Amino acid sequence: MNQKKDAAWVLREVSEKNVKFVRFWFTDVLGSLKSFAVTDDELEGALEGGMGFDGSSIEGYARIEESDMVAMPDPSTFCLLPWRPIEEGAVARMFCDILNPDGTPYVGDPRYVLKRNIQKASDMGYKFFTGPELEFFYFKDKDGTQTLDSGGYFDLTPLDTASDLRRDTIFALRKMDIPVEYSHHEVAPSQHEIDLQYKEGLRMADAAMTYRLTVKEVALQHGVYATFMPKPLFGENGSGMHTHMSLFKGDRNAFFDPDDEYSLSDEARSFIAGLLEHAREITAVVAQWVNSYKRLVPGYEAPVYVSWARRNRSALVRVPMYKPGKEKATRVEFRCPDPACNPYLAFGVMLAAGLKGMEEGYELPPAVEEDIFSMSPAQRQERDIEILPGDLGEAIEVTEKSELVREALGDHVFNKFIENKKIEWDAYRTHVSEFELQKYLPVL
Repeated sequence: MNQKKDAAWVLREVSEKNVKFVRFWFTDVLGSLKSFAVTDDELEGALEGGMGFDGSSIEGYARIEESDMVAMPDPSTFCLLPWRPIEEGAVARMFCDILNPDGTPYVGDPRYVLKRNIQKASDMGYKFFTGPELEFFYFKDKDGTQTLDSGGYFDLTPLDTASDLRRDTIFALRKMDIPVEYSHHEVAPSQHEIDLQYKEGLRMADAAMTYRLTVKEVALQHGVYATFMPKPLFGENGSGMHTHMSLFKGDRNAFFDPDDEYSLSDEARSFIAGLLEHAREITAVVAQWVNSYKRLVPGYEAPVYVSWARRNRSALVRVPMYKPGKEKATRVEFRCPDPACNPYLAFGVMLAAGLKGMEEGYELPPAVEEDIFSMSPAQRQERDIEILPGDLGEAIEVTEKSELVREALGDHVFNKFIENKKIEWDAYRTHVSEFELQKYLPVL
C-alpha cells in the first residue's frame, strides 16, 4: 500500500485536480460492481466515518430488517477516472470496505472475504501475489456476436478498431496506476487479452474489477461492445482467466527452490497439491455461471482435467517455464477460472485451497506432461485424473458439501452464493431453448 495515499492526501488531490464527484465502488456477492457518487463537499466526512446506504437491495447482502450498511472508502485506491471529462470537474473513484453500523467488517462483503484469507496467509508468514490473464471479446453491439476481426493468436491484424481499443484501454489503465505487461490478440476471432503486472492479491482483485469496467468503457467510447462472457461463440475458444499465484516471505519467493528439478519448494508442491485436491470444490466459485461450463469442455484449450504439468496446457495447474530457474518468476498457474467470476471470492478460495495443502502437507502427484485430451477414459482413470464438474448444477452439488469453501467464504457469503446459483441453475434447467425447438419440434 502506498502510505502517502491517506485521507489528507485524497482531499488535497480532490482540491488540486478539481474533482467534483468521487465514486465509491464495491461489489455484490456475484462480483457486480456497485457505485454511488459523493460530492467533493461531503468527501471529508465520508473519509472519516464512511457513507451509509441500504444494503437490502444488494445481491447477497443484508436482509431488509438489518439493511443499514456503511461504505468506508480506502484512500489508497483513489484515482481519477480517465474516461470522464475534466473540463467541468473531474470524477474519481475509491474502493470501499463494507462495515456494519458499529464499525465492524460486514461478513457479506466479498472484499472482506479476500482480506480474511490473505490475513491467514500473513499469519503463516506469507504475502500473496497474483496475476490473472483476463480474456474478452469485442462485438459490434450488445445485441449479437458480430466480430470486429478474423484474427487468431498473436495475429498482427491490419489497423482496425480493435487495435485502437486495446491501445486506449492500456493508456486508461496506466492513468489509474494499473501497470500493464503486454496485450495481444487471442485465439478466437475478435478475442483479446491485456495482461496486468503481477501484484499483491487484494490490489489485484481491485485492479481486475477496474480492468473489466475500463475495457467496457473504452469499447463504448468507440461505439462497440466488450464482453467477459466465458463462451459467447459456438465452436470457438472461450475466454479464461488463467491465474498466476505465488507466496513471498519478505523479498524471497517461497515457491522457489534452486535444488529442485522443477525449481519448486516444498511449500509450492503442497500449494499445488491443495489446488488439485480441492479443484472440484472451488469450481463453482471460479467458474460461476451457466455459460462458464460451455467453455469448460474438453478441447478448445479448456483445462478440465485435474492434473499439473510444466508445458502441458491440457493440465489444470501449470508451472510456467518462461524463465526456468529464476526465483521471481517461479509461480503456479491455475487455468480453469473465467473472467466473469467475482475476483475477490475466486482469489480467496484459490488461496484457501493452496494454504490447506501447505497446512496438511499434501503430497503432490506426478506431473502429467502427455496430452490429456487425447487419452481415453480408461487411461485417465489409470492415472487417477479426475475431471471438473460438467455443468453448474454438478458444480453446485460439489461446492455445497465443501467445508473448505464454506470456511473460505464464511457462512453468510457461502449460503447466499449457493442460494443464488441454485436459482440460476433451475432457471436454465427448465428453460426451453431455441436448440430444442429446432431439433425436436419438427419431429416429435
